[in-house]
Amino acid sequence: MKSIHDQNLKDLALAVIKTEAEAVSDLASRIDDEFVRACHLMLNCKGRVVVTGMGKSGHIAGKIAATLASTGTPAFYVHPGEASHGDLGMITQQDVVLALSNSGETGEVLTILPIIKRIDVPFIAMTGSPESSLATFATVHLNVAVKQEACPLGLAPTSSTTAALVMGDALAVSLLEAKGFTRDDFALSHPGGSLGKRLLLLVSDIMHSGKEVPSITENALVTGALLEMTEKKLGMTAVVDKEKQVVGVFTDGDLRRMLEKDLDIHNTTVSEVMTPSCKVIKTDILAAEAMKIMQQKKINALLVVDQENELVGALNMHDLVRAGIV
Repeated sequence: MKSIHDQNLKDLALAVIKTEAEAVSDLASRIDDEFVRACHLMLNCKGRVVVTGMGKSGHIAGKIAATLASTGTPAFYVHPGEASHGDLGMITQQDVVLALSNSGETGEVLTILPIIKRIDVPFIAMTGSPESSLATFATVHLNVAVKQEACPLGLAPTSSTTAALVMGDALAVSLLEAKGFTRDDFALSHPGGSLGKRLLLLVSDIMHSGKEVPSITENALVTGALLEMTEKKLGMTAVVDKEKQVVGVFTDGDLRRMLEKDLDIHNTTVSEVMTPSCKVIKTDILAAEAMKIMQQKKINALLVVDQENELVGALNMHDLVRAGIV
């Protein structure tokens, strides 16, 4: 094994970063009318964007397809080798094909061009060679040529794949903006992710309801409130009037303050020591908003009410943690 010093390793890494950064920077001059034409083809697509590529370009193509799909442009990846053995049936006249090949001469991609031409599907080529077969065939060509690969041998796809990836991101984000794709739209395609949960989960989805909600009347004794808190295990209880409207909350903190005053829990009504006019929330607000309220108010739980201020639920920080909001 070749001996190498630590500083040499750092220098090599920095050289890679510099080379790839220059490759990305050079793409700015390629955001031209051809890029705009490619965007319009995708915007006007009534089907899906079919992305294809072989080898390392195939890996980048798969990522571009995933990014397009998650940002409002329906897309999927087709392996060009499989395409000529049946998977071409996935492509319809309503689609747009986006093919990646640094050389523009990838045999597996060239093989499917006659079929693409026969069904008259718009074809976008992303290559590093404007004079290549793919570029010449394409409806639109996106030039992602790089001056050099970051690999010192000039062989491993490095700068070229980075440039193609960034151009794919440029397409996806431009289409996102053009379509008016929103955070809510993003959440709908990412329901399992943290962001999706923050943008989709409502208080009503995770709150305690029914018999799980701690509640006691305002004329009850503190001993009754403690029993309710112990049974429901939320560290607090709602205090309600005879119409079940919330008039306050009794918490562990209220209990400590009461004991400091040396009040008798057996002879003190909860209304005397509760926190009146407590913060409440509605069922239809986002759980993430409830978390923000708790953080701002420095509290660990909230009571949930309906439009008439009637108690319908309770929510604490542990519920938000379990739901993946925190």
